[in-house]
Amino acid sequence: MTITDDFWAPRREQVRTSTLRQQERQLRAPGQQFDALRLTWQPGDPHEPHIFWESDVAKWIEAASYCLATTADPELEASVDEAISLLAGAQQPDGYLNVYFTVVKPGQRFTDLRDAHELYCAGHLIEAAVAHHAATGKTTLLDVMTRYADLIDREFGPGGSCEGGYDGHEEIELALVKLARATGERRYLDCALRMVTARGQRPFYYEAEEARRGDTGYFGGVFPQRPRQAEFWREYNQSHLPVVEQSDAVGHSVRAMYLYAAVTDLAVETGDEALAAACDRVWESLTQRRLYVTGGVGARHDIEGFGGDYELPDARGYAETCAAIGLVFWAQRMANARRDAAYVEVLERALYNGVLSGASADGTSYFYGNPLASDGSVHRHEWFGVACCPPNLARLLSSLELYAYAQGAEEAVVNLYISGSARFDLADGPLALRVRSEHPVDGSAELRVTEAAPGPVTLSLRIPAWATGAQLVVAGRELELSEVVADGYARVRREWAEGDVVQLRLGMDPQRVWAHPAVFDTAHRVALQRGPLVFCLEGVDHQDAVAQLSLPRGAVLDVQDDATSGTVALLAGGSAVTGAADRSAPLYGTEPPATRAADLRAVPYFSWANRGQSDMTVWIHEMDQA
Repeated sequence: MTITDDFWAPRREQVRTSTLRQQERQLRAPGQQFDALRLTWQPGDPHEPHIFWESDVAKWIEAASYCLATTADPELEASVDEAISLLAGAQQPDGYLNVYFTVVKPGQRFTDLRDAHELYCAGHLIEAAVAHHAATGKTTLLDVMTRYADLIDREFGPGGSCEGGYDGHEEIELALVKLARATGERRYLDCALRMVTARGQRPFYYEAEEARRGDTGYFGGVFPQRPRQAEFWREYNQSHLPVVEQSDAVGHSVRAMYLYAAVTDLAVETGDEALAAACDRVWESLTQRRLYVTGGVGARHDIEGFGGDYELPDARGYAETCAAIGLVFWAQRMANARRDAAYVEVLERALYNGVLSGASADGTSYFYGNPLASDGSVHRHEWFGVACCPPNLARLLSSLELYAYAQGAEEAVVNLYISGSARFDLADGPLALRVRSEHPVDGSAELRVTEAAPGPVTLSLRIPAWATGAQLVVAGRELELSEVVADGYARVRREWAEGDVVQLRLGMDPQRVWAHPAVFDTAHRVALQRGPLVFCLEGVDHQDAVAQLSLPRGAVLDVQDDATSGTVALLAGGSAVTGAADRSAPLYGTEPPATRAADLRAVPYFSWANRGQSDMTVWIHEMDQA
């Protein structure tokens, strides 16, 4: 599969040539991740290795591996090989691999599963190993990680030292499923299933672990209230109930997304209907009551996670980039399991908005949280002390092909319309397509069959919920969509021939979006979207603070090319409250503030904060048409 379009291809090339290089420089800085893997740190030295650091290296390797799968890059490949060599050198004789518990806290491995992120780091390293092997054919990292996975399987299996234990920051579960699929070894799948099944069982593992250890854990000082709020902090890492009994999206949002991605995988692999039903319940909780219009996930800064139903603050919202990425992972799995485009709607919303906003236009600075409003004080950073988001974003964009398409035994599925090519190896032979699309600028797409085996094949084309009209023409004949659309896909089954052309036209009229009335921060406000893009107002485009601007309900929304984002901007006539800068005016008065006409310009949310710091809002004050 290839991606060649004007929107995604430059971004992916930027990841390879700029983003990954910038991240590598951070990883190579003195005393940082690469140095830590050399195991030279001694007590009292500066730059104590962090419990998260292997995960940063792993995600960087994974992203680089996806790039190497499509583009020869000897310099990048050499850097990857060096990182793998460092990881191999840090591995202990029994397969264990974690710098913190090798040089900082030797002898304490697997004693603080709730806080210490050992299994989280192991999971990311496993994902990197699978991706690296698939991209290069090399087994250098795969060999390292199968040895570590074998150790984990023993320690967390029947009679092992950690029997009944599970990850405080979920990640290894989905990674073990990937490893099982890549190696054909069922024991890795069984290990993941044991961890998921043990989660939330009584007596609670983490509390017994703390009693054995005799201290409050790595984050005990960060969360001193944890002993007094036991149930709340069980929810924080989704260990409050057995997974099959869970119903609400709660706790730390990245952990939740990774957990339910793994549970969806396990439900598919095992046919466990109770696991599948739990995913359905939590999905409904998330998407109906706890999801931002941008696809952002997680309302609360203090726990980096979910609030209650309809608790979706805009300026105070969190919406971590990693959580939106995790939602893409989970949504893809749900779409594949259920064969329903409703899940791709959520995937696409998160991808084009909550994920893309996480990086600057030049791909070298990042948001950790992605609020939906700002007073101008929010800006991107080149790196973070906990740098999970930058390499996570890189690995998603460099593997975008995996999310654009899917397939069954006799079905080729197009989820995202991205120019390039795709080849599906189906039960009766191949089906290859060349795709031309201008999404998200224009709603048209053309798919040309470049190779087809004899016999009927179903081509399933997603009809997005945002489309304000759709037309489908197959080999010169227009189809009646009502006759072929089911579960959000136009399913066309026929014997395809080389040269057959499918034309899909999707309406992309600008649309107003209103939130549920129970969402406090959006009362009397409206958001704008066009196609998959959500828009925002930025102060750099207006004379007035964006909080003082209003959009009449009946105002016409015009579309204009936008050079900054490479997409479009939305224009409308609105109004602005005057006098906001008048410090001589009384604090309170009995007359309404004066207003004047103002031209409103909304730009794609993903592009905000690229033209200098200024205020921003997604939710715009709305007024009735005068």
